[in-house]
Amino acid sequence: MSAPSTRSVVDARGIGRSFGEVEVLHGIDLRLEAGEIVALVGRSGSGKSTLLRVIAGLDDGFTGDLDVHGSRAVSFQEPRLLPWRSVRKNVTLNLKRPDADGLGVRALAEVGLGHRLDAWPLTLSGGEAQRASLARALVREPDLLLLDEPFGALDALTRLEAHALLTSLWREHGFAALLVTHDVEEAVLLADRILVLEDGRIAQDIAVPVARPRERGDARIVELRERILGHLGVGADVPEKETAR
Repeated sequence: MSAPSTRSVVDARGIGRSFGEVEVLHGIDLRLEAGEIVALVGRSGSGKSTLLRVIAGLDDGFTGDLDVHGSRAVSFQEPRLLPWRSVRKNVTLNLKRPDADGLGVRALAEVGLGHRLDAWPLTLSGGEAQRASLARALVREPDLLLLDEPFGALDALTRLEAHALLTSLWREHGFAALLVTHDVEEAVLLADRILVLEDGRIAQDIAVPVARPRERGDARIVELRERILGHLGVGADVPEKETAR
């Protein structure tokens, strides 16, 4: 992949969002560069998914200024495949292009589902369904890929495979990505920067100083993971996933 561009994909200034009297986001300032992967971590209720939905264009009830330069696509934790449409038809749903079918075939091949084009969603494994969801996002050739805990429901081995797939797709396509996750290790392994949200504010903006591919046992990765867990108030003797619920 070529050297990262300094062109911004997202410029957010003073983003706020309230639901009734509950203020969920408080004056968020955020800039994402082209080709950059940024992870959002924080406790439940900190505003991660709300911020992602605002940037994705799925929530227009915010205050502040938001500029997104280029196209967007979203992949959620639930693959959200229509059970009455084939995998291929799910991937190209609402894609208004004359070459839509060919793009869908290519995207499914990229995620390792070239042999499941005409399969029904209910016959897919959890990992396969998530791959189909990624293909549905990729077929739109986004400048910005928004990922709302896309790997949260996968088992450990399938999650590792999904991490490798996302990294491979990022190298191939060069999109920017905003990843919401509860998994701090996932954030450290995948992201260029990690934003720690607390009560609707960015409390920490941490650059990951280790080039990809990253090894879990790398002392710098271990130290960074513990540092972020400390920001989240998770002690070394407390299982991360139990406290993140």
